[in-house]
Amino acid sequence: MAGAGSGSANLAQAVASLRKGRPVVVFDSAKREREADIMVHARFASAQKLMMLRKDAGGLVCLATSAKVAQEMGLPFLSDAYQKAGLARLLYARTKYGDKPAFSISVNHAGTYTGITDNDRSLSAREFARVAGMGSWKGKEFQKNFRAPGHLQLLIGKSLQERKGHTELGVHLCSLAGLPPAILMCEMLGKGNALSREKAIAYAKKKGLAFIEGKEIMGE
Repeated sequence: MAGAGSGSANLAQAVASLRKGRPVVVFDSAKREREADIMVHARFASAQKLMMLRKDAGGLVCLATSAKVAQEMGLPFLSDAYQKAGLARLLYARTKYGDKPAFSISVNHAGTYTGITDNDRSLSAREFARVAGMGSWKGKEFQKNFRAPGHLQLLIGKSLQERKGHTELGVHLCSLAGLPPAILMCEMLGKGNALSREKAIAYAKKKGLAFIEGKEIMGE
């Protein structure tokens, strides 16, 4: 059952769920954001899953990838782009929970219309996963098939030694599942604040989804 059992059992369940295209619920830490995200691998993105993210979670739908893929695609951190645009004074030195933001650019796949619909965003996500799984030519393929700005917010993960956010936890789950580093995620919101850990566990149990905490993903 979701949320039950040892950390290793929860991790195995989460990895198996990702491989099957099922969503998982990931809580980072009581010492960090204190938030739970619903995650699903971008390869299995569908209009139904996008609707689930925006309605059941309610936060910002993002797609996280690895630093290696970002480098090969030529993706910048948004903070670097702001600095080059002369907007350095707007940037966070650190967020209140201690990290620098993982935001990169936002994109639409060239085959979308407005880019915001569930059909459009799921297409953008699936195509990003396809390109992320390609070889060294993925940069040219990405620039050929995507347009910016768009409605799918990209995030760039660092190593878990550098940063322990949902971005890194999601990308690490992709690696454990043997899937390309491309995972959709959306924060679970409650009334006015983030949904509590207890309510996130209750949601996962109700929906039959795997629930896992950051410390279990990192083997702590």
